[in-house]
Amino acid sequence: MEKHILVPMTHAEESDKALEYAITNFPDAEFTVIHVINPGYQYGVEGYVGYEQIMEQERRKANELFGKATEIAASHGVTITTEQLTGHTPTTILQYADEQQADQIVLGSRGRGGISRLLLGSVAEAVTRRSSIPVTIVR
Repeated sequence: MEKHILVPMTHAEESDKALEYAITNFPDAEFTVIHVINPGYQYGVEGYVGYEQIMEQERRKANELFGKATEIAASHGVTITTEQLTGHTPTTILQYADEQQADQIVLGSRGRGGISRLLLGSVAEAVTRRSSIPVTIVR
């Protein structure tokens, strides 16, 4: 049975490593690469300032990211599906994995620790703690 692997990606090097890991370790799987745009990061005291311009810029960045992911996959002779999503990153990843019946999530982590992780949070940690399917974190 073919596995469906979900690979959430950002512009961090660790995301590229996660995709490489997934392709290398599950060569016969179906791969979906997602990028979550979290508009909450753009929220300020006055509300969303230039929301549409910010979102359009984020969409362009996501398309660039998908181009790079497609090149990585092609170098291994694999095709991927890409999906751009909007929402709170960990929650959106988990909802998408459930809706698409993914068998596993493979994502990169910068490996922040201590006070940095407490202040900034960790998408990888939140996904791992709340996921009902296996999660592999690549550094």
